[in-house]
Amino acid sequence: MNTLRRSDAALLVFLAVLALGAFAMPSWLLSLTAVALAKGLVALGLLLLLRAGLVPFGHALYYCLGGYAAGLGTAWLGIKDTFLLLALATLVSAFVAFAAGFLMRRYRGIFFAMLSMALSMILYGVLLKSQSLGSTDGFSVARASFFGAQTAGLGAIQSVYLLTAAVTLLAAWGVSRYLATSMGNIGPAIRQNEVRVEYLGYSPRRLIHTEYTLSGAFAGGAGALVAILVGQVDPGMGFWMTSGEFVFIAILAGAGGIWGSLAAAFVLEAVHALAFEYAPQYWKFVLGGTLLLLIVRFPSGLSSILKTNRKAGA
Repeated sequence: MNTLRRSDAALLVFLAVLALGAFAMPSWLLSLTAVALAKGLVALGLLLLLRAGLVPFGHALYYCLGGYAAGLGTAWLGIKDTFLLLALATLVSAFVAFAAGFLMRRYRGIFFAMLSMALSMILYGVLLKSQSLGSTDGFSVARASFFGAQTAGLGAIQSVYLLTAAVTLLAAWGVSRYLATSMGNIGPAIRQNEVRVEYLGYSPRRLIHTEYTLSGAFAGGAGALVAILVGQVDPGMGFWMTSGEFVFIAILAGAGGIWGSLAAAFVLEAVHALAFEYAPQYWKFVLGGTLLLLIVRFPSGLSSILKTNRKAGA
């Protein structure tokens, strides 16, 4: 219980720091931080599945669905409010994840990973051939409003940034609470011995289905936030490399808890931005080399740093 209280307090402090940063950081840093937070939101969903030994290599499907749902919600439905667009994208992604979950929950290991990637590539192929949705170029997302108030310039970036920070940390709080429950602790048991979990009276398939749906909703919300922030969606949001990036963040984070997921997203986005800025011709080499060093140094993920500090304090 004390651990949960410390985690809640830390999240509140982190939210306060991010909120103050909205009025101190330049626009490019605000955008970078908002994208990192959105990717951290996706990683929080992947954390639930990784604890059960499942590697979803196709969550770009829901990330892309969320982005396109937000864009089409404005273009086709005339929805202008950012909160309504976020809710629409989250619900659409959650519904598709729930429907796909009936199939996904039956598979494990490499079959789960490849099937999830196949579903993602189907959407990518459809969007690529769809002329009405802009094909390879995608389309622009109109600037949304907040409770009827239209923002522009730096104010618009600050608004989306603050919303992304609040949504991500709220999701982090919910995941931390969930992991402290008996249901949240079944994931590692499924990874170790699924048959024994069934003997205990729990349904591994039902739990995986629930967590898969939740992770899809997280990814859809993140996609909507990025689409609103950037003002553009394209099929690349659903490409397998986008899914690989999310999986890499989750693996770099480790399965220790929420802080590793957030830290890994920030590290990946920061290294990517710096490498692209100062070594544009070799940025992939710099990015891959840096992340390889991090994995070698922290084989259990960035979450292991927090565990080590706790043990040292004890």
